[in-house]
Amino acid sequence: MIGSQFPKYVALSALFVLNVGALDTFIAAVYEHAVILPNRTEETPVSKDDALVLMNKNIDVLEKAVKLAAKQGAHIIVTPEDGIYGWIFTRETIYPYLEDIPDPKVNWIPCGDPQRFGYNPVQVRLSCMAKDNSIYIVANVGDKKPCDAKDPQCPADGRYQYNTNVVFDSEGKLVARYHKYNLFEPEIQFDFPKESESVTFQTPFGKFGVFTCFDIFSHDPAVVVVDEYHVDSVLFPTAWTNTLPLLSAIPFHSAWTRTMRVNLLAANTHTTSMHMTGSGIYAPEAVKVYHYDMETESGQLMLAELKSRPSQELTYPEAVDWSAYTNSAKLFLSDQPTFPGMIYFDEFTFIELKQSTGNYTVCQKGLCCHLTYKMSEKRPDEVYALGAFDGLHTVEGQYYLQICTLLKCQTTDLNTCGEPVGSAFTKFEEFSLSGTFGTSYVFPQVVLSGSQLAPETHYEVSRDGRLRSRSGGPLPVLVMALYGRVFEKDPPRLGQGPGKLQ
Repeated sequence: MIGSQFPKYVALSALFVLNVGALDTFIAAVYEHAVILPNRTEETPVSKDDALVLMNKNIDVLEKAVKLAAKQGAHIIVTPEDGIYGWIFTRETIYPYLEDIPDPKVNWIPCGDPQRFGYNPVQVRLSCMAKDNSIYIVANVGDKKPCDAKDPQCPADGRYQYNTNVVFDSEGKLVARYHKYNLFEPEIQFDFPKESESVTFQTPFGKFGVFTCFDIFSHDPAVVVVDEYHVDSVLFPTAWTNTLPLLSAIPFHSAWTRTMRVNLLAANTHTTSMHMTGSGIYAPEAVKVYHYDMETESGQLMLAELKSRPSQELTYPEAVDWSAYTNSAKLFLSDQPTFPGMIYFDEFTFIELKQSTGNYTVCQKGLCCHLTYKMSEKRPDEVYALGAFDGLHTVEGQYYLQICTLLKCQTTDLNTCGEPVGSAFTKFEEFSLSGTFGTSYVFPQVVLSGSQLAPETHYEVSRDGRLRSRSGGPLPVLVMALYGRVFEKDPPRLGQGPGKLQ
């Protein structure tokens, strides 16, 4: 089943802009796909024919989404990572699903010249889908490249295998190919590229960059593509497992968009048994549409109108100095004792919010986090804490973090602070969260009861680095955070790095 979310006014505006050479706006689409998975992928490899049967079943579903998006005026659609063949493979069992994907410089339309680079039925079908529906298609597939003994890094089986994004334009031409740089440890079926690729391409509706899943969490290629190549929009296939309280897909992806000040088209897989859901279309100034659904097993199509070149718009947000307020303010350290708590294998320093109103500071190493707040009431059955973390994360990748967070503890036992929790009844009428960050890459998020995003009319990020409430009514806050990445403190990359959350 394919559901669809699309404001009516967007469809009308699409009819207007389609006839313009260089478009000021465009219609973006993402599809959250409930992937049809292969059986017993860790055992004996299947034949190429059987692999193609499975891939065509998934492409059949994706094609319905593509056609529906195109009918509603979409210019581009993003589909998820692993969306064509699934996951949990070995090098041997993934091989029948791989194709040789050429460099886009070869100027190839597979739909019109299917035999030019050998047997590539998936690329041909994606190309024809794009051409027949006059829409750009972004898909995640597997690439294979032969190598030999002259290459000291050549695997024993004589080939490189890459987790790969491809982009076909509205004429079916291959315009982009990106090899995922930051693999997660279980992705043993794929090789790490020798170098990070900064993949971009131009369209009549802006300049696009493309990368995959947990690449978004690293400097290369995510920050490089935005800061050095100055893209307008990022295409982001992902297979993201929600890891509460701080690494759920929707809050983190929307926060990244706000800080990096580009459009983001994020398409996740939909597998509730693995907590995989959360796709959206985000602009620098606002969340356009998102989907979070742990109740059903069906896919979801989303469409929204975006500015083609957001940095040229009056609504383009200003850059934030994330430590300005806290460095200039007088921070009052409480005599109240702090306590440790774990969030995703990192030990935070917490302080409990004891009253319905307060002014708290908690520090760890070089980071001090400051919170002022006012609750509608202090409920006896719910406990909140302010936490700070300044250190190197070392599980499933190594990367340096600075985090300030206000969160609801799972129970009234302080030992549960940092554990996942889904609902909250305490309402905050006012709040202001800030920190002495040593990085400009800080990602702000406010998540409400039910893992829903807080309305942007109810909070703001000030230029001096405060995540603070606006008038608009009290909010049942589950967690709010300023999630900082200190890239210059990351260890050297030794052939591997952080990968997708799974």
